[in-house]
Amino acid sequence: MIHATLHQLKVFEATARHGSFTRAAEELFLTQPTVSMQVKQLTKAIGLPLFEQVGKRLYLTDAGRELYSTCQEIFQRLDQLEMTVADLKGMKQGKLRLAVITTTKYFMPRLLGPFCQKYPGIDVSLTVTNHEGVIDRLANNQDDLYVMSQLPEHLDIKSRPFLENPLVPVAPYDHPLAGEKKIPLKRLAEEAFIMREPGSGTRGAFQKLLDSQKLSVKVRLELGSNEAIKQAVAGGLGLSVLSRHTLIPESANTELTILDVEGFPISRQWYVVYLSGKQLSVVANTFLEYLYAAADQVSGGFANVSDWARYREDLPAQAIVEEREDFLMHR
Repeated sequence: MIHATLHQLKVFEATARHGSFTRAAEELFLTQPTVSMQVKQLTKAIGLPLFEQVGKRLYLTDAGRELYSTCQEIFQRLDQLEMTVADLKGMKQGKLRLAVITTTKYFMPRLLGPFCQKYPGIDVSLTVTNHEGVIDRLANNQDDLYVMSQLPEHLDIKSRPFLENPLVPVAPYDHPLAGEKKIPLKRLAEEAFIMREPGSGTRGAFQKLLDSQKLSVKVRLELGSNEAIKQAVAGGLGLSVLSRHTLIPESANTELTILDVEGFPISRQWYVVYLSGKQLSVVANTFLEYLYAAADQVSGGFANVSDWARYREDLPAQAIVEEREDFLMHR
């Protein structure tokens, strides 16, 4: 029988995750010699090397990988137990780990703020990264829930839509096409474009629309953030296709306008995702229940943004903000 303390397993898990005694010590508020000693004692208890060192980097051995996987299962079950006990006591407490793609920064704070106020005992860890980063974290089961708009095809997942994510063509406010109605997609394809990085869900959706009509566009720039794209469009470097959430309300850029183009807005959804077979914690289930109830009220009605788009598709960003309240009152 292997005799190991919970403390030793926590020290090992942090060391394995960081690949460094020093970084593990910093996270756990221990000294580096203490971390090294705990790992050494655990290695002796296991009877096999857990790490091999190459330069300054630590790498897991086969035994180390097995133990690391076991540690993750143990700590997940302990977290679940803690949350279940708190739930039985009538409290909601624990930790919620979320990973979301960058575009969600335009609405996730509006969801998380009220949630944290309603459940002050729940600590939220939020990782914001690009689409590929979220998929990688999902594949490795690093978080409780994931929010994205393009679902992976190679993973066995469960997903639920909770919010619309319409994509719209964006141009400088003084562009020759601004104000025109029902612009043919073929005409739009004659313009230079600024696009997100390959693998982006927004880029993939636009490309699918182009492919359906056997069209292509000239990509002048590839940028990794929506804010950088908006600045480039405002500077006259080209057009782009963005989530409407990046343009309204507070993030509206008065130098931009949304074009009235055939085939737009491209209808998409935001999904909350997790691996099939994953047992969601009490806290994760609590957030899911809250998410579905709150999504329709995000930023005054983002869930109905496609109706808003049809209402005044021709407005520039500034006018959209000015007339938003009027639309919400009469929808």
